[in-house]
Amino acid sequence: MANSEELSPLLSNQQEEQQMIEAEKKSGATAKTTGPPPVEAMKQTQPAVPIGWPADGLPLSVMGEPMIHRAQWDSSLCACLGRNDGFCSSDLEVCLLGSMAPCVLYGSNVERLGYAPGTFTNHCFPYTALYFLGNSFFGWNCLAPWFSYPIRSAIRRKFNLEGSCEALARSCGCCGSFMENEVQREQCESACDFATHVFCHACALCQEGREVRRRLPHPGFIAQPVLVMIPPGEQAMGRGV
Repeated sequence: MANSEELSPLLSNQQEEQQMIEAEKKSGATAKTTGPPPVEAMKQTQPAVPIGWPADGLPLSVMGEPMIHRAQWDSSLCACLGRNDGFCSSDLEVCLLGSMAPCVLYGSNVERLGYAPGTFTNHCFPYTALYFLGNSFFGWNCLAPWFSYPIRSAIRRKFNLEGSCEALARSCGCCGSFMENEVQREQCESACDFATHVFCHACALCQEGREVRRRLPHPGFIAQPVLVMIPPGEQAMGRGV
């Protein structure tokens, strides 16, 4: 007669399961008695990357998101003649307009930045009136910068450009906590934009003109495909053979 274990092969599996359950109970009991790991062991298991910095090394902001690095202006404030590239002729035009007809350059900059019907006229004519009033009563163009400096702030926000205060903080390493507050930083940058237009008005207009011409096409220029009609060739009637 066959052995009972050979008749029921499931008995060996049940024994193995019971042994595993007993081993788990023993391991749980030992874990409770040992308690939490010591502080030194926890320090050793901490990652080497410092808190507040991700794995790629970029600094984190207060909210835990990577800090956005702002772009630089395409040309400096005093680069009146621009750069020797594909926009060299446009840079010379901007320099002439900024020195001889700043009202036209200002209207063109606003037109490129946010095109709408009548944009050029609505900005060029008020600028011209303030320009003549300032030169007539005060001897220099001191009224038009009050009207034109917001366009510099709009260009800086649209293209995420670095402002004067932020550039000073980056180069000198001062006012770091002041720059972290977005409201205070924007107020400081707006004041710097106003000061730039008051003391370096022509250079500021030229810098803004070079920036928008390299980044935005003129809204009046709409490239459309040209359809060329080729007439059919001459046809001659011939007699069939």
